[in-house]
Amino acid sequence: MIETATGLVLRTRPLTETSFIIHWLTPTLGRLATVAKGARRPQSPFRGKLDLFYLADFSFSRSRRSDLHTLREVSLRDTHRPLRQELGYLQQASYCAALVEQATETETPLPATFALMLGLLQHLPAQAPQPQTIFAFEFKLLTELGLQPDREKARLNPGTKQLLKALTDLDWSVLSRLKLSEAQIAELRQFLHGFLIYHLERIPAGRNAALHS
Repeated sequence: MIETATGLVLRTRPLTETSFIIHWLTPTLGRLATVAKGARRPQSPFRGKLDLFYLADFSFSRSRRSDLHTLREVSLRDTHRPLRQELGYLQQASYCAALVEQATETETPLPATFALMLGLLQHLPAQAPQPQTIFAFEFKLLTELGLQPDREKARLNPGTKQLLKALTDLDWSVLSRLKLSEAQIAELRQFLHGFLIYHLERIPAGRNAALHS
């Protein structure tokens, strides 16, 4: 049976000399993986349509034997080209994508997580990379998963507790205008690091690079 979805490419990796595995984040089907057969061939209909953070409509045949399905067609919506103008954007987006993969189950509807990731990708090129972008994504994702820390019980300075509330409540454009002191950045970094380790057991590689972008 052919199924259709709209999704973001979270990760790609070679499968054979001619094929790729594409890991998608979709709102209705959650995270799923498809094999793009022949995608590495010069004349493939997939050529130029499958890369990190591309947004596309796609169809696939669901496998009855595994969680790796067969990609049929892809129609691009957005390549998020501005992300490729600055290494820092890609570092931040890649870390957040890895965090989503680690924190969520496969093939479970994730409409809010999809909207969060899409909003991040649209927001990133609007200003230079900022550490509050990573803090906000981590906290918003934890909140969506029902794992948000209790701000009142957190051992943080009062100003930093207010920042945690802002990270949850404010949209991306407002968050980018927040001015964080070096002390607040260090405090939030350590606090969220410990919280992520507690709930997820480990943090995906790339967090340090994302925060220093």
